[in-house]
Amino acid sequence: MGSAALEILGLVLCLVGWGGLILACGLPMWQVTAFLDHNIVTAQTTWKGLWMSCVVQSTGHMQCKVYDSVLALSTEVQAARALTVGAVLLAFVALFVALAGAQCTTCVAPGPAKARVALTGGVLYLLCGLLALVPLCWFANIVVREFYDPTVPVSQKYELGAALYIGWAATALLMLGGGLLCCGAWVCTGRPDFSFPVKYSAPRRPTATGDYDKKNYV
Repeated sequence: MGSAALEILGLVLCLVGWGGLILACGLPMWQVTAFLDHNIVTAQTTWKGLWMSCVVQSTGHMQCKVYDSVLALSTEVQAARALTVGAVLLAFVALFVALAGAQCTTCVAPGPAKARVALTGGVLYLLCGLLALVPLCWFANIVVREFYDPTVPVSQKYELGAALYIGWAATALLMLGGGLLCCGAWVCTGRPDFSFPVKYSAPRRPTATGDYDKKNYV
């Protein structure tokens, strides 16, 4: 039962991390305008993401523009797009693999093979977290490097956006959930008796005298 609980908890964490990764991929707040001057009142704030850039006025009005050309984008944006979308799709595949190998499902017959399928799902989630971590750290490194570069004008300096922090939290959940799935499956690999504790009893059949059979069917 303990291994089944680990698998369920790991699957829930992976699902939450997958949703956070999709949110981070779609949000335009990967880079946010850095205000380094002494003027408290700012006219507008600029957000930059993987798919669009937005300008938020001080009045609350926001205008967003989707990038017209993929080839005109910088190398880091193109690579981040490919890696994040690949991580989202990999998490989608890992979901079906983990569900097929989970002890609470009957897609695969209980036994070592079922545990190996669950272990494969956990490993896929771990790879998904590592794959999503690469563009997040790459973007953060570029933002920090340009922020402290004296040759970059103050108006072109950016700070880390909220999407990066959401992405880091999502990757942590994916890797933690994948690790729990692997632990639960690893326990069941050598212990077939650790299957999900569900027993089915056959219905009692009436005897010739009209009473129900006293046998216990399990």
